[in-house]
Amino acid sequence: MANAILRLPIVKARTGLSRSTIYLRISEGTFPKPISLGARAVGWLESEIEDWLAQQVKQSRESD
Repeated sequence: MANAILRLPIVKARTGLSRSTIYLRISEGTFPKPISLGARAVGWLESEIEDWLAQQVKQSRESD
């Protein structure tokens, strides 16, 4: 698994989710929490985003 840190534009592109949906799901506990990179900067671990995407695919396939 990669340990790269992804910023919001990349997370949005990879997940297809909007900024508001990402933060809504974080507050609901259904999306990986960001890590603080400084006073006004956050990012997400690439491995956690990849795991989340894999789980979404798995859940989608199970419900078919």
